[in-house]
Amino acid sequence: MKRNLLTCLLLLAIQFMANAQTDIDGLMMAKNNFCVGPVYSHSSWKNYWEGTLKRDNDNIGTFNSNMFALMGNYGITDRLNVLFGVPYIKNKVTAGTLHKDAGIQDLSLWLKWMPVEKKLGSRSVFSVYTLGGFSTPLTNYQADYLPIAIGLHSTNFSGRLMVDYQNKDFFATASGTYQYRNNIHIDRTSYYTDEMHISNEVEMPDMASYNVRTGIRTFRIVAEAFFQQNYTLGGFDIRRNDMPFPSNRMNASIAGAHFKYILKKLPNLSLEAGGSYVLKGRNVGQAREFNVSAFYIFPLGHSRVSSSHSCKLCGIR
Repeated sequence: MKRNLLTCLLLLAIQFMANAQTDIDGLMMAKNNFCVGPVYSHSSWKNYWEGTLKRDNDNIGTFNSNMFALMGNYGITDRLNVLFGVPYIKNKVTAGTLHKDAGIQDLSLWLKWMPVEKKLGSRSVFSVYTLGGFSTPLTNYQADYLPIAIGLHSTNFSGRLMVDYQNKDFFATASGTYQYRNNIHIDRTSYYTDEMHISNEVEMPDMASYNVRTGIRTFRIVAEAFFQQNYTLGGFDIRRNDMPFPSNRMNASIAGAHFKYILKKLPNLSLEAGGSYVLKGRNVGQAREFNVSAFYIFPLGHSRVSSSHSCKLCGIR
C-alpha cells in the first residue's frame, strides 16, 4: 500500500490551473470579464518510487484518479485578477483490499497581479507577475488513508514570482513558487515517522517548485510544452513495504504539453487539452495525466471580451 496518491495530487494541483488565464501562465483576464468552465482530469500510475527505489505493488495494481472541477477567473482590473477552483475527486485501485474514495476536496483561491508590462520594440513584450494563493479543505475527508485519500487536508498559503516574454508568436514563461502548509490532525493518537510521536498532530513540511513553459501564442491558438520540478522541504522516505504517510518527502520532475483553441465564430469560448508525465521522482508514482476543459468568458457591466485573453501583443496597453 503506497502513499503515492500524493503524486497525483501534485499533478492535479499543477494541471488544475493549467487552463484559461491562470495562476501559471503569462496572460490576464480583462477588467470586468468573468471566465468560467468545467475541467476533467485523469491520472494513473502503476510504478512508483519508494524513496529512490522504483517498484510496483500487487496490493495496489494500478492507481486511478479522476477529477471534475469548476474553475473561474475574474478581471478586477486589467492588471489584477482573482482565480478560483473547486475539485471533486474519485480515487480507486485495481488490486488489493483498499476501498475507493471520492468527494469534494479543497477550495483554491489566487490573486494575480501584473506590476510590469513593457513593450520592447514593435513585436515583443516583457511582463512580471506576482501571485498569492490560498487553499483549504471544503469537507472533512480523511488524509491518513493514502494512496486513496483525496487530499492532505492541510490549509496552504502560496507565493509565486513569474516572468513572461513574447516575441511575435513565440513566448517563454518561468516561475518559482513557495508553499507554506499548516499542520494536520489524523484519527489516531500516535504514529511513527523516523521517530515516535505521541500525538494526533502531523507537522507538514513546506513545498517549493519551479515551472518553465514555452511555445506558440497567437490570437486563437496557444500550444506549449512545460517542465515542472517539485520539492518537499523536509519529510521522510516511505520505509520498505510500509504504508504511506501525509508528511512523506515527495519530489517530482514533470514534463507535459497544453493546447488551447478559441473558436472563430464564438470568440468567448475556448477549448483546451493537455497532458503530463512524471519523469523522475522520490516517494511518488510515475503518473500519466491528461485533461480537457472548456471555458466561456462573460463580459460583465459595460465591458467587452478583450483580445488580450489569448494574445499579449494584441492586448498590449
